[in-house]
Amino acid sequence: MPIKESELILNPDGSIYHLNLKPEHVANTIIFVGDQDRVERVTKHFDTIEFETQKREFKTQTGTFKGKRISVISTGIGADNIDIVLNELDALANIDFKTREVKSKLTCLNIIRIGTSGALQKNTPVNSFLAGRYGLDINGMLQSYQVDKISNPDIEKAFVEQTQWNPNKPHPIVVEGSEKLFNIFKSPQLNYGLTATAGGFYGPQGRVLRLKLQDADLNSKMDTFQYKKIKITNLEMETSAIYGLSKLLGHEAISLNAIIANRAKGTFSENPVKVVDALIVFALSKIVENL
Repeated sequence: MPIKESELILNPDGSIYHLNLKPEHVANTIIFVGDQDRVERVTKHFDTIEFETQKREFKTQTGTFKGKRISVISTGIGADNIDIVLNELDALANIDFKTREVKSKLTCLNIIRIGTSGALQKNTPVNSFLAGRYGLDINGMLQSYQVDKISNPDIEKAFVEQTQWNPNKPHPIVVEGSEKLFNIFKSPQLNYGLTATAGGFYGPQGRVLRLKLQDADLNSKMDTFQYKKIKITNLEMETSAIYGLSKLLGHEAISLNAIIANRAKGTFSENPVKVVDALIVFALSKIVENL
């Protein structure tokens, strides 16, 4: 059954609606960055750039690094943007735009997020690297999909109980990242943990300017949460959406975080650009060696 024009929206030139991409423009290995200006901080290392485009905050450059074809895409901020980017990337890989039908043979994409994050544990140093072994969705985006087969109810139940989670909020969902990519990126340079994904930067992450919070103690509850040996190590705005949608769609995903703040200590990196650039170099070397 062909997918309706209102569901799979294409531009007049045949590119997909938001990303402005055609299937031939995208590599099977894709780096996600949030900031559109960070795209060129990755691709400046490339040997060649074969294609680039931008629509709104979604900027893409595809090229080669040491013979490996890679696409770099800026997703903007938040789980809602990840919903757009991942669904459209999957469509580019796995839907025939002429027939509007899902292909009989599906393509698995490798998705590597290179982002920034704030640590919640005092022992996670500023200027370090962290890979989220799990993503904790506390923003509600994944609730739109059938997630029972990818969730981790035991961890979710422990989180709800230990944080006294307000039942009026979306039920938390815990999704594991790609085992394949964790083995590829495994390194003494990486810390590991559970990455919480909030639905905003201020109130949803416990920041107070003028508005009072529904639960002023939530961050401290998250700091002390533990299920077996799993702790919440950091808080950001994309990881759980990347893990959840990738798993549902059959793709591999890992979220690499440059830790530029420690919320428990109240400290911030003196040179966040330097730590992000170092993480980019680390990620590119692992991609070329193993993917």
